[in-house]
Amino acid sequence: MSIPVVDLAQFTEGSAEQKAAFVSALGMAYEEVGFVAVKNHGIPAELIAQQYEYVQQFFSLPLAKKNKYEIPGLAGQRGYTSFGKEHAKGSEAPDLKEFFQYGQTVERSDPMKAEYPDNVDVSEIELFNQTLFNAYRNFEKSGKALLQAIALYLGLDEFYFDDFVEKGNSILRCIHYPPITQEPKSAIRAEQHEDINLITLLVGASADGLQVLTKQGEWVNVTSLPDQIVVNVGDMLQRLTNNKLRSTTHRVVNPARELWHTSRFSMPFFLHPRSEMSLACLESCISNNQPKAYSDITAGDYLDERLREIGLKK
Repeated sequence: MSIPVVDLAQFTEGSAEQKAAFVSALGMAYEEVGFVAVKNHGIPAELIAQQYEYVQQFFSLPLAKKNKYEIPGLAGQRGYTSFGKEHAKGSEAPDLKEFFQYGQTVERSDPMKAEYPDNVDVSEIELFNQTLFNAYRNFEKSGKALLQAIALYLGLDEFYFDDFVEKGNSILRCIHYPPITQEPKSAIRAEQHEDINLITLLVGASADGLQVLTKQGEWVNVTSLPDQIVVNVGDMLQRLTNNKLRSTTHRVVNPARELWHTSRFSMPFFLHPRSEMSLACLESCISNNQPKAYSDITAGDYLDERLREIGLKK
């Protein structure tokens, strides 16, 4: 599928005309497709390469060592989640993946510290945590700029989202889809789903497999160039905009049989706001033709609800 490509440098460094053109292109793409490929996104290529290197080292560790980093009671929000623990909303079949999650870091003296558990330190790989921290901050910066453009498209103040995502509950997830060693029960490594958050920033995965569901009901492959990231709308933004910006259904399918012996790695950054942000539909997105579709809820309560639905929280 040829998804729209936008150049973030037009927004962050361009003229007023270029900035306006970027806002229009991004907004229309999110209304029509739900996914865009972003070039000049500001996340250094060498940092992405380092992240892949250390993530692959982590998932190559013996299971007994990885299991040390699976912390009961954190609902998978920090550290390791072992194979087959998560499933898509509405599906009982577990996804064919294991993952490691890294979350927001604040000073111990920060009033928000109580909301964010410590990240899990991986002792076997010296630069693992520092690299994830650096990647997290870069994703956060790029995501903030994209939300500024989205705010303008929605007729809001450019900096509407800034305070909500400052020290927000974003998650960097490092996913490993292991080789397939026996006839799978499903052709799906990750069942069809929509993301929970505001927007998701995804650097190019190590292998194909991502598919999105078009408005015509067809599954199509999505790929991006090595210097691009794919950014999609999540359910929180869909809810806030009363379906003006659509959260696109997507999945990860198994490779062809001759590639069953290979792993797939993926590193999405789920950009979440602070838990107290209201997701009540924006008044500007409600009309007689588009009546309010959702009840009011905060981002924190909505996240809690969804974590239970996908099996990470009891």
